[in-house]
Amino acid sequence: MRIIVMSDSHRNYFSVEKIVRRNLDADFFIHLGDGEEDVDKVIVRYPEVASRFIHVKGNCDSGSFSENVCTLNLLGHKIFATHGHLYGVNYSLEDIKKVALANECDIILYGHTHARYESYKDGIYIMNPGSASCPRDGKAPSFGCINITDAGVLTNIVDV
Repeated sequence: MRIIVMSDSHRNYFSVEKIVRRNLDADFFIHLGDGEEDVDKVIVRYPEVASRFIHVKGNCDSGSFSENVCTLNLLGHKIFATHGHLYGVNYSLEDIKKVALANECDIILYGHTHARYESYKDGIYIMNPGSASCPRDGKAPSFGCINITDAGVLTNIVDV
């Protein structure tokens, strides 16, 4: 199973479209907030991905009816997806880890910082795919890819 994860596109529809076009065969697309309008436009242009697209609300998604958090059970793994601003991810990952663990999640996805991050420790995978349009870490715009197989989980961050 392949999951494409993106965040913080901030009205750069073309960046989101480029990610989707490159990965049309993905099982799921998850947008971690601050780009709901971009997701809506992509779904209009590529209706075949609509049922595979998940979006959580970011702090800049004003007027959004999306949830702040989404949890998914996939192939024996449970994913906790959120934008991250409600968990203080600019300062520490401890709060988001506590909530994810309380929900029995072993994969944590967050955005908000516009900076790439990947880790695996104590059975928990954590990924911030960076920003799809305006990174703050001196690197290129990026997105994440998660592959879940019987052999395990592989996370990777890729330049847009």
